Amino acid sequence: MRMRTLALAAASGAALLAAGSLTQAAPGGSLSPSAAPATARNAHSGAVHLETVAHTARLSDDGPSDGTGSGSGVREGSVSAADLLAKVSSCSQISNGKYRTDEETSATVPVCGKNGAVFWKADMDIDCDGQVTTACNTDTDPWFQDDTAFHTSGDKPLSAEKLPYVVVPSSSGIWNYSSAGIKGGGVVAVIYGGKVEYAVVGDTGPDKIIGEASYATAKALGIDPDPETGGAESGVTYILFKNSEVSPIESHDAAVTAGDALAKEFLQNN
Repeated sequence: MRMRTLALAAASGAALLAAGSLTQAAPGGSLSPSAAPATARNAHSGAVHLETVAHTARLSDDGPSDGTGSGSGVREGSVSAADLLAKVSSCSQISNGKYRTDEETSATVPVCGKNGAVFWKADMDIDCDGQVTTACNTDTDPWFQDDTAFHTSGDKPLSAEKLPYVVVPSSSGIWNYSSAGIKGGGVVAVIYGGKVEYAVVGDTGPDKIIGEASYATAKALGIDPDPETGGAESGVTYILFKNSEVSPIESHDAAVTAGDALAKEFLQNN
């Protein structure tokens, strides 16, 4: 995001994957200390454990596919974009105010609440922060920063080029993501153009701006991932599942498995 701020944090060491009403996890896991706000390092109370982790294939109208999400009709998991969007057609605002989508825009985007999730509808700026890769570096991104708020299981920054992740606004008087049950590694369903991409909460951004995701998230949804000229002006829905966490955070397969289960539960409970 333009004029981004950097928050440093370390990885989750817990063996947790999410789903609101699934089997309770054993206590003891927590995010590692870091320079990020303390709210980003909340304990795992209320987190849940998935006993079995199995990859959920990307599905299309023609069946399983190995596509990257950019093809027509391709989605991750078994829940359609239309079904998810039907549940977020109206907003019960939980934020104290609204966010801007960019520095120069007015504040028009609220954070909304649902059973088991929060969501917002905004644009998508491209976050290329984290590990230096071919697509994400100081040459390709004028705002590049070589760290992310949350780290891999090996205590390295996330890779924006490889991992679908979403940026949440840093905690402020407008909204505190941690208090809402959102944490690093939490599962997010990102919806755009009739497609669903499961991502994790991977970074934090300015406290008054919303609407940003990693290079990999944009590419999977068919959005131009160029950090300087790409992104989507509008039409992106972000559904963040409360008290969820993928471990290891860098496993996209784990995010898809957890996301599919959480999305089904979300449909049942709303």
